[in-house]
Amino acid sequence: MAAVLKQVLAWMPFFFGIGFIAPLTAQMLTLWSIPAPFGLSPIAFGLAFGGTWGLIANLRGRWL
Repeated sequence: MAAVLKQVLAWMPFFFGIGFIAPLTAQMLTLWSIPAPFGLSPIAFGLAFGGTWGLIANLRGRWL
């Protein structure tokens, strides 16, 4: 159980990007009436943006 928890916690930046940054990005695009680029829906763009940023944060070990 400890090994599973350690693996899950190691991927928390990615999960944060998918679970928090993605919907926040989609809501901001919708609120400000900004169309998502490349013809994507706001949530699809948010998932791509949040997932990419979370993966980069996970690989580098920091958000900025």
